[in-house]
Amino acid sequence: MSAAQNPDPQSRPLPLTGMRVVEVSSFVAAPLGGMTLAQLGAEVIRVDPLGGAPDHHRWPLAPSGTSLYWAGLNKGKKSVSVDFRSAEGQALVTRLVAESGADGGIVLTNAVGRGWLSYDALAEHRPDLIHVQIEGHHDGTPAVDYTVNAAVGFPMVTGPEGHADPVNHVLPAWDIACGLYSALGILGADRQRRVTGRGQRMSVALYDVALAAAGNLGFLAEAQVNRVVRKRLGNYLYGGFARDFSTRDGGRVMVVALTRRHWADLLAATGLVEVVGALEQSLGVDFSSEDDRFEYREVLAGLLSRWFSHTDLAEVKTSLAGTSLLWSTYNTFSDLVSDGGDGRVVIEKNPMMSVIDQPGVGRHLAPGLPVALAGAPRVPVRAPVLGEHTDDVLTGLGLSADELAGLHERGVIRGAGA
Repeated sequence: MSAAQNPDPQSRPLPLTGMRVVEVSSFVAAPLGGMTLAQLGAEVIRVDPLGGAPDHHRWPLAPSGTSLYWAGLNKGKKSVSVDFRSAEGQALVTRLVAESGADGGIVLTNAVGRGWLSYDALAEHRPDLIHVQIEGHHDGTPAVDYTVNAAVGFPMVTGPEGHADPVNHVLPAWDIACGLYSALGILGADRQRRVTGRGQRMSVALYDVALAAAGNLGFLAEAQVNRVVRKRLGNYLYGGFARDFSTRDGGRVMVVALTRRHWADLLAATGLVEVVGALEQSLGVDFSSEDDRFEYREVLAGLLSRWFSHTDLAEVKTSLAGTSLLWSTYNTFSDLVSDGGDGRVVIEKNPMMSVIDQPGVGRHLAPGLPVALAGAPRVPVRAPVLGEHTDDVLTGLGLSADELAGLHERGVIRGAGA
């Protein structure tokens, strides 16, 4: 696989080509929102304080000390480093927002306590400003993914059946959803501005994103209407049939049978058609129904577990391949990137994945845009080094070489490696 640094210039322009977004952010939600816009073609300028925001050295780290986390969430952006505490630095950021053309004047931030970065302050210089503020709660009080997840209730239904303590998941799901909502909000506001000429003040609260998900998925209504306290089910699927199974040689497979066809194919692949048919007759149930499969999930899993435990993983793969059944082996992250591994072969064939050469990290596989657009590139563009584009971006504001030199000397701005 060849290294990919920049999209093919012959490719069709991305949808957001020409848009400029100024991002002042840290951690997951806002950087992901900005990176999503950048992958869709926007010029996203991440502005950091001198030395970087709190996430600049967050784990995991490369051997050089470079944050793999920061590099992963800032691909395709430009980086400007400014002294946020100085009036000169604040004025430069304000100019970046105000003097950014008809498709600019867009701010994405999760920074708090910076009055000069607020909608009211910036709108004085850019009346059609689009401003998205990511918050913890709708009233402005702080929260992070891990506290929001605990507050909404998901850790109490996650983990092994019968387990008493809360189980947090490692995926920052609410950060991810919040970042995507913020990007969607910007696109909606940009469309409205094109029609009306008016800007938009928006906020996206992390807690609201999690609460909305809990409501939309029926968790809240189930508790209210049915007065049900949802229990932990381990790796079973609530209301259907799905579970993990161990193979004879120590492999592990997740199997999901959502439909009648899935269930029929699973029974045929495991040779259990007659056995399960007899069980249906004796119990007076219909296992082609999700309800009955869920109610008798432990009995059915016991029958299936015996087949999986007497079959090697390679044979399981052969038996399930070509069926309609939804299934996958369990992989570690290392399995996905290790040379010669099945997982590596799969992701190398994915057009979203390419090798990039990230400063401080080196060559490694990285994802580009998850959305496949006809004729548009999906290859990733590496993340910037902190302050890499400071001079180039500020030159675009009309600052001369002497003015830039003066700003450097006074410690107002900083370039890469400084």
